[in-house]
Amino acid sequence: MNIDTVRAYLGRFGFGEKVREFPVSSATVELAAQALGTEEARIAKTLSFDLDGRTLLIVAAGDTKIDNRKYRAQFGRKASMLAREEVEPRTGFLPGGVCPFAAKEGVEIFLDRSLQRFSTVFPACGSANSAVELTPEELERLTPGSRWIDVCKIPDGQHAPSAENG
Repeated sequence: MNIDTVRAYLGRFGFGEKVREFPVSSATVELAAQALGTEEARIAKTLSFDLDGRTLLIVAAGDTKIDNRKYRAQFGRKASMLAREEVEPRTGFLPGGVCPFAAKEGVEIFLDRSLQRFSTVFPACGSANSAVELTPEELERLTPGSRWIDVCKIPDGQHAPSAENG
């Protein structure tokens, strides 16, 4: 998959024109924040995991880390990220461009509640130099089959949304 595939996918929902491409890399949270001129926390990073042969994508705020206790409670196993060489064959995207849009069939997508702290977030769009600005609600709508979970540690001083808000 690539940015053109993702742009076409998002275009079916009226969001294709919102995809932004940069002349610099946005492959990491830090680089994406610099390219967009925003805080790292608002970058919606997409992490790739193996769960007993299943491929999981977890989209989380850029300032978070997976909380192994929460992950185990959610999925019944310790978190196991895909090795770099496994990412493209299993997700359809090269590392740095993994996103929740138009992923390979069978990939399960989860949205971490850490994203709900922000009015808009910036997930990648299938390349290491792209992003799209979306509300958390738009992100959910554009990733059919996804659901909200709580598996990340939010940095001290930050707060997750309350259960009533999401």
